[in-house]
Amino acid sequence: MSEHRQNNVHTKKVAVIGSTGSIGTQTLEVITASQGEFQAVALVAKSNAELLLEQAKQYQPEMVGIVDESAADFLKENLPKHIELVAGEKALLAGVLAGDTILNAVVGFAGLQVTVGTLTAGKRLALANKESLIAGAPVVQRARAFPGAEIVPVDSEHCAIHQCLKAKPNVLGAAVEEPYQLSGADILPTEAAVSRLLITASGGPFYGRERRDLEEVTLEEALTHPTWSMGPKITIDSSTLMNKGLEVIEAHELFGVSYDKIEVVVHRQSIIHSMVEFCDGAVIAQLSYPDMRLPIGYALNYPDRFFQPYGKLDFTQLARLDFGVPDLDTFTCLALAYEAGRVGDSAPACLNAANEVAVQAFLDSKISWLQIEEVVAETLDRHNVTKLLDVEDVLYVDKEARELAEKIVEKITS
Repeated sequence: MSEHRQNNVHTKKVAVIGSTGSIGTQTLEVITASQGEFQAVALVAKSNAELLLEQAKQYQPEMVGIVDESAADFLKENLPKHIELVAGEKALLAGVLAGDTILNAVVGFAGLQVTVGTLTAGKRLALANKESLIAGAPVVQRARAFPGAEIVPVDSEHCAIHQCLKAKPNVLGAAVEEPYQLSGADILPTEAAVSRLLITASGGPFYGRERRDLEEVTLEEALTHPTWSMGPKITIDSSTLMNKGLEVIEAHELFGVSYDKIEVVVHRQSIIHSMVEFCDGAVIAQLSYPDMRLPIGYALNYPDRFFQPYGKLDFTQLARLDFGVPDLDTFTCLALAYEAGRVGDSAPACLNAANEVAVQAFLDSKISWLQIEEVVAETLDRHNVTKLLDVEDVLYVDKEARELAEKIVEKITS
């Protein structure tokens, strides 16, 4: 065992919310590789009871949660008796209470209560659920003011920006004291020093194609991502570039940088995960081969570096790094996200809800790929923008937008 492991006396208690998904399973790989530095004290899943049971037997957490109550009986019969079982929606917050660092890998808007619950409890949120921050931005920003609350992003792009901003100067050009932490108090001063946040995009499977080429897109084609292996929802979002649009909104909320200073750059190789251009013209980038275990390890171990070199580059094998401009005429979802972000208030929540409905409709073969943007655009057009003062406001807007989007889907399919 290395000296680093031998000297480790403070095991970090991690709750993995969404443990059976892609990010969740990779988080458990990182915990295994930590040689005892991290301990999975809580595992929570939506419905995959079989995999959750396997994980529980391997990692021996203090508690296991399953949101789908119909799967609870299977776990009751097979789970080791010393592991607490929590079923239903309350499992999400039970997981939050169990850990010191909470990895939010819940898919979609359902992750909002995990995000808010973690921050109001004054804990570190390793955030892999962008939708909760986007939909509930005003509520989440207030939660970030709680003592001890901290967000370290797990999305590869925002994790890259987080790393680049650690090198930021302040408005006078002096070095910033380390460790630089993203809490509510120290976000806004970055605006004066930052010229641009450059979010890289692979371009998805349809980069370079025009609208007329995309009228007969199949589900299989849309689910084939050129560089990343992800779940179906986020993969479809990548194909429409909605994923980049959501990341633009998330970057604005995380780092306090205006939309005019956030740009999307197509980078097909997915080696540069994002960049920050500073006021003196310097650009700092984070590079690695695509491997989500790198940002996961970073988020769990920050401000220290995780010792395992995930995604380590061989520069002798890098022939070129290419960049391009996204085609907003073909991929209008990105433009819709910028529009909703600039409007603010409830518009991003409406955008997110409508997109989730539209993507599911496409996955269910109810609408075509191009009609995803049609559903989102019409829902936004018909949405009455309101202020979001609390979680109940967010839930109301989300419900209203989903119902409206579902009606639009029905209209298209009738």
